[in-house]
Amino acid sequence: MGIGGDGRVARLLELSDTHSRVTVAPALGGGLTSFDAKLSVCLVPVLRNAKPGAEVFGLASNILVPFSNRISGGGFIFDQAFHAVPCNIDGQEFPIHGDAFLREWKVLAATRTSATLSLPDGGIGPFRYAAELTYALENGTLLARARVINTGPRLPFGGGFHPWFPRREGTGLAFDATHVWLEDARHLPTEQRPIEVAADFDFRRLRALPRRWINNAYTGWRGSATVLQPDLGLSVKITAPDMGVAIVFSPDGDADFFCFEPVTHAVDAFNQQGMPGLRILEPGAEMAMEMRIAWRPETVGAAGMVPNSVWYN
Repeated sequence: MGIGGDGRVARLLELSDTHSRVTVAPALGGGLTSFDAKLSVCLVPVLRNAKPGAEVFGLASNILVPFSNRISGGGFIFDQAFHAVPCNIDGQEFPIHGDAFLREWKVLAATRTSATLSLPDGGIGPFRYAAELTYALENGTLLARARVINTGPRLPFGGGFHPWFPRREGTGLAFDATHVWLEDARHLPTEQRPIEVAADFDFRRLRALPRRWINNAYTGWRGSATVLQPDLGLSVKITAPDMGVAIVFSPDGDADFFCFEPVTHAVDAFNQQGMPGLRILEPGAEMAMEMRIAWRPETVGAAGMVPNSVWYN
């Protein structure tokens, strides 16, 4: 049994190996409620732990299908037709993150170290699809792999993963990207700037998260990022080589979390020229997405963090 803030009682699947433990909640959008490192005799959160009664945005990680983030204008034009996409979250002005993270997934298979889930009847607006989601622990590293099959008409598809990381006073982030999108008050993109002229958003060298709101899409992402957690005694490495966009989100310096989201496309790509990052799927065609999260212990010395030589991956 498990948590569910909307009245659903979630059956949690626990995956465990020598180095890590993960809990999966099929009923809560196929999301994760925890990913912990086994450090010494204690569990240390690699991803934030969901609290009792948590809803989908209170989990440790979500799956984003058939699109990531917001679609403006009530939908999009494709193949000379307008395709309406309704809002899916109360209080949101635009549809966000598709419907897979709001649905109950079926368990196809589960072992001590892996679980495979199925969503045979996904659908929001014009999208119709079937999806399969696998989580696995491989020597302490979390592998998340999604497979999406278009069961409807020819359309652009996208998606990604939405992990939530603990944010502590000493948390640092580093990743390489070529551009960053600025956003307006409605969280829609306004201007794409080269990272060289956007110093406030430049994480090419390890740095602390800003104290203010951040919610920006980075394009030209190289598919790898590092999170330093000195207060927790570990470093985390996120890799998703087939996805060229990363979104960084955290409300402010008082928040106890931040998100680093590997995704296929930037915000509102459906309404950008050329639909960059979206994948046109013919009926019956499929797309796949994969993310790995590895961790390693770190030692805190007088000169700061001393990296361990071994990633648990």
